[in-house]
This record gives sequence, C-alpha cells and structure tokens, in this order.
Amino acid sequence: MTADTSSAAPPTAARPQIPLVLGAVLLIYLGQMTLNPIIAPLSREVGLAEWQVGVTISAAALMIVLTSQFWGRRSQSWGRKPVLAAAFALAIVTMILFAWLAWLGMTGAITGVALFLLFVLFRGIGFGAAISAVPPTAQAYIADVTTDETARVKGMAGVGAVQGIAMVGGSVIGGLLSAFGLITPLIAVPVLLLPGLVLIAVRLRREPRHELIQTPARVGPFDPRVWPFLLAGFGMFTALGFIQVITGFIVQDRLGLDAQATGLVTGGALLAAGVGMILAQAVIVPRSGWAPPTLLRVGGAIAFGGFLLLILDSGPVPLFAAILLIGLGLGIAMPGYTAGPTLLVTREEQGGLAGLLSATTGLTFVIAPTAGTALYGVWAPLPVTTGAVIMAVITVFVFVHPRFQRLPANSDGTSIEA
Repeated sequence: MTADTSSAAPPTAARPQIPLVLGAVLLIYLGQMTLNPIIAPLSREVGLAEWQVGVTISAAALMIVLTSQFWGRRSQSWGRKPVLAAAFALAIVTMILFAWLAWLGMTGAITGVALFLLFVLFRGIGFGAAISAVPPTAQAYIADVTTDETARVKGMAGVGAVQGIAMVGGSVIGGLLSAFGLITPLIAVPVLLLPGLVLIAVRLRREPRHELIQTPARVGPFDPRVWPFLLAGFGMFTALGFIQVITGFIVQDRLGLDAQATGLVTGGALLAAGVGMILAQAVIVPRSGWAPPTLLRVGGAIAFGGFLLLILDSGPVPLFAAILLIGLGLGIAMPGYTAGPTLLVTREEQGGLAGLLSATTGLTFVIAPTAGTALYGVWAPLPVTTGAVIMAVITVFVFVHPRFQRLPANSDGTSIEA
C-alpha cells in the first residue's frame, strides 16, 4: 500500500513549531555530545576497561531499541509536550547522578563492579531512555506537519543539522571544559538541559484532543515499504558505531596524548565530524533537491571514502580529514533514511515509523560499540576496517535494490525519482 502524503497533515491552522521541536533535539544531543570527548579518558581515570565503556554505550542503545516505538506512538496519542518534558526531566536527573558517580570513582570511593554497574544504570539505561523519546517525537511531528517530499526532506534534514550542531557544540564544550578537569563537562550537562525543560514547559503548545491519534498504528520492520530503508540505515549506523566510541582511544594511542589532552583533541575530531554533518544537512541537502535514494547513494559513497582514509595511521591531518568525510557522508545520507519511508506510510503510522527508525539506529549501537572496543583491543585497525567493509556493502545495496530506483507517486501524481 502506498500512502497519500496529503493525509500526513493534521487538521489544524496553527503555525507549526518545528524550530522549537528542533531546539529540543539540539539541547538533548548537546548534552550527549558534551560527554563524548571525555568518556574514553574518564573511563581510564576511574579504572574501567575499554569493553566496559562499550557495554555502557550499548546499554543506552538497547534502551533506545526497547522504548523508541513506545515514545513515537505516545507522542501521537499523548502529545509532544508531555513526552518531551518527561524526557528532559529524566535526562537531567540521570546526568546529575552520573556526575556524582564519576566524582566518587575518581576519588576512589566507588570502584570495580559497583562502579561499572552504576555507570551502566545512569549513563546507559537512564540517559538512554531519556534520549530515546526525543528523535521519534521530532520526526513524527515533522512528518505530521509537512505534506510534500521537499518539505519532508528539509524537515528531516533539520533534525540531522541540529544533531550536527550539537556535535560541534558538544565537542567544543566537552573538549574545552575537560581542560579544567574531566568532572567539569559532566557538571555542565544538566545545566545545558535545564533550559530545554523550561522551554518545553513554557513555549511548546499542547495539541488539542481532536488532533491526537488515540490508537497510533504499528509499523513492522519487515514491511516492504520500509525495510530497505531500515537495512540501509542499520548498515550505515553500524559502521559508525564501530568507530564512534573508539575515536578517543584512536586519538590517544596514535598521537601519544595524556588524558586531558586526549579530551581536547578528541573534541576537535568530533568537531570535524559535526562540521561535515552541518555542511551536509544545512547546505547540501536543502539545495540539492535530491530524492531520498540519491541522498543515500551519494552519502554512502562519501562516508566509505572517509572510512578508507581512517584505516591509515598517518598523523593528525588524515585522521581529522577522515572523520570530516564520514560526518559529511552520513549527514547527506541521514535525511534519505529518515524522510524516504515517511512518504510511504499514513499519518496514523508516522509515530510508529519514527520510533522504528530510531530503534533501528539504536540497535546498531547495542552491538557495534562493544564489538568495536573489543576488536580494538585485538588489533587497532580492525574495527575501522570492519566499518569500511559494512559501508561498502550498504552503498552497493542502495545502488542496486529496486526500492531505491523509483519511489511511488506523490499525492500530486508526480513520481519521486531516485
């Protein structure tokens, strides 16, 4: 069945609050990205092994897998405001507890298994459950208030663009604040999230009851309309997951840095990825006019080139260039992954689909970070090489699968060319 995309618009004349919803995405990801530059050196400071960091990140991803569809459908039945407010409140509480735990670990008050389990509880389960509510809520909202392919792609690119801005901002904040001690960025995270909670509570409109969908429809992962997009996204984010957590280890080991310098330089590397993502989703995607399949093809090919370059251990410049290319390529591909299937389902299915897209992305980080850190312990280039192979396979897939040759017709009768 092909959805008539005109049915995606809710029956309301109220001005869409897309910028406000994107602001919520920005702030929640800014909190997450602020942690990324310091998670590797922090783990070594408190005595955790690389694989324990991987398990912590995988626990967060598992929460995204388990709860994204729930949040996506609840955003249509409860409304966006209560879902986003609950997510921010949970994120603030868990990050305060995580900062306190890190301080106890650095002072030696908590060590060993207890420290590891609490890392998983606060950073993994708690914060993961909070983050899992925000992207599907934002994506379902954008799908709800846009009625054509161009607006849909631009809206979904906006989600990716603010994630890229968060990556840049978080890299700068986390990297710079780490110069004052690794605990400082952890304290900053709940401070960053609090304005988001206030903004949602004060400014975000609550939908009238007649605009809510009391029984949002489920979308299965093997639905023929969406599974090729899910597979493409799964592969791309799996490749990314193999390197995301180990970036700090790569920086520290290849460049021979101490813990605080690693936080600063890793922040710079993640800044390069964020710049690539912003360039892709704020400039290239909106101006290109490319359909979702073309975005997936071009983005996949560019990201594959970045993975090949990252395999080489040839100094800081190629390392930063490789991460920039990966961010640029995935930044181009992401709107194709998120917007493409929304053009094929009904309004009642948008919340379930948004949750499914987020769950698919989260699923990649259940296995990939743990596998990546484990493989890094065996041989440093192995996780990067594995990511390159996966990216190559997915890029070929989006070039040859029939779903990406021609999407079904728009509501105005024109075909969506790949």
